[in-house]
Amino acid sequence: MAKLPPAVARLRAAVRDGLDGLPPGSLVLVACSGGPDSLALADTVAFCAPRMGLRAGLVSVDHGLQDGSDARAASVAAWARGAGLDPAEAVRVEVGADGGPEGAARAARYAALDAAAERWGAAAVLLGHTRDDQAETVLLALVRGAGPRGIAGMRAVRGRYRRPLLGIARADTHAACAERGLRPWADPHNEDPRFLRSALRPALDSLVAVLGDGLVANLARTAALVGEDTDYLDALALAALDECRDGDAAGEGGPVGGEAKGGDGRDGGSGRGGALDAKRLAALPGPVRTRALRAWVLESGVDGAELNHRHLAAVDALVAQWRGQGPAFLPGGIEITRADGRLRARRAYARRQPH
Repeated sequence: MAKLPPAVARLRAAVRDGLDGLPPGSLVLVACSGGPDSLALADTVAFCAPRMGLRAGLVSVDHGLQDGSDARAASVAAWARGAGLDPAEAVRVEVGADGGPEGAARAARYAALDAAAERWGAAAVLLGHTRDDQAETVLLALVRGAGPRGIAGMRAVRGRYRRPLLGIARADTHAACAERGLRPWADPHNEDPRFLRSALRPALDSLVAVLGDGLVANLARTAALVGEDTDYLDALALAALDECRDGDAAGEGGPVGGEAKGGDGRDGGSGRGGALDAKRLAALPGPVRTRALRAWVLESGVDGAELNHRHLAAVDALVAQWRGQGPAFLPGGIEITRADGRLRARRAYARRQPH
């Protein structure tokens, strides 16, 4: 029996670990652009899933941003059907303008993947992000001045989304494609310096040349370590938030924006809303208090992708630096006020709808 190529073996081991624990017979969908990472993932899932008692399908999202994108997505879906992935479909999306070109495309893509998961009853959606993507995410977070939540990077599991290849080098996905005779698509956006992640890649290559090959793995490991600490503090903060809810004000200031967003990395709260006791909040340690406040404002309907450290600092100042100041204004027209020792959220104006 021929020895399995090392890259293929590593991908299969990673995918088996990533699919572990899913109910027998459940469906997993691979999000596949046709690039080397997601194509290698789809090919590996097509091999591993049936042997684990799982069904596997594929969704290729056409963002409509490049000539021939519809034909490319259709060809990926056709390849998937030939590889035994079922269902396999190409989905066209309309990319808006909010959040810049990268953010808008990401939002449209995840909305399409969420819809496909609901439509087909999928237990999980698999994404092809690699260890190199994780290292880039950590560097981008540092460049943007993000805190621990940003440095924690992408999670291996977040809701229905799973990233089985997060510990796999990008070189392995390319090697696996070559070994398996796959013909991946090279996305020109990956070389376009107008996109921050693309512009960062040559800089990361230069850092690796100076600091050594272990840099990417070390950055990814940093993300994992910070992620564990962040999860622990978040759990403490949620428990503290419940202790700070003002029972006397229950129902008077419930969620003002409906349910907060969910999905991969788009944080949402429980939707409980209500007022908070400012004195109890002030007694919390700062890292716990700011996380509790963040969870609470997300319950009010603020989009987590739009919430930044300046917004949270303004809300925290109503607790820790109270001088009788006016309200803090948050994205989506949400206004946080303090009166009678309570913090309340209300919608000051309606969010403008895209035309």
